[in-house]
Amino acid sequence: LRIFILALSVARCCSLRLQLPLARMKILKSQRVLPVPDGVEVSLKARKITVKGPRGTLSRDFTHVPHIDMIYDKENSQIVVTMFFSVRKRLSCLRTVTSHMSNLFDGVTKGFRYKMRAVYAHFPVNLNIGSKGEKIEIRNFLGEKRMRSCTMAPGVTIKRDETVKDGLILEGNDIDNVSKSAALIHMSCLVKKKDIRKFLDGFYVSEKGVISDE
Repeated sequence: LRIFILALSVARCCSLRLQLPLARMKILKSQRVLPVPDGVEVSLKARKITVKGPRGTLSRDFTHVPHIDMIYDKENSQIVVTMFFSVRKRLSCLRTVTSHMSNLFDGVTKGFRYKMRAVYAHFPVNLNIGSKGEKIEIRNFLGEKRMRSCTMAPGVTIKRDETVKDGLILEGNDIDNVSKSAALIHMSCLVKKKDIRKFLDGFYVSEKGVISDE
């Protein structure tokens, strides 16, 4: 009887241990340093950053990211981003924030360029771009009568690629707006009710990156 009672108590202790939540290990301090390029003015207050450079001004709001400290060191011309007592899953926000700020610096100094190309097998696509490069009209896609119109996001211009047939070039300072405009063109020409393995018609991004110094 004593052995039975002892075994029962041990089983209860093991069950209680299994029910307890596992403690997640937290990192005491994690830090990343982002240097500020020459000729760029930075205004940082309450996790809201504004960047001004030769090509224009961009801003971004990081108030939704918890447990993060952002300090602009003017003497060393760098931004220090720090997180305290965070688990590994939340630490991924640290690299994300620094990448967003790096894209802001590239946007106001170099700019971003996306290249797209039209793909068709039988029906040639007719393109009509607005005079200011703020709009594109696509006709005769898969022989359809419907005209597709895409308006670029603010700060994005579109033009023809003179070196490639049926090529488009999208340029702008904000990488989000440039990529969204490219996605808008791509999604406006999706093939419906056909086998997309056979019908590959559409607009696809062929190249993307910063505007090179030419």
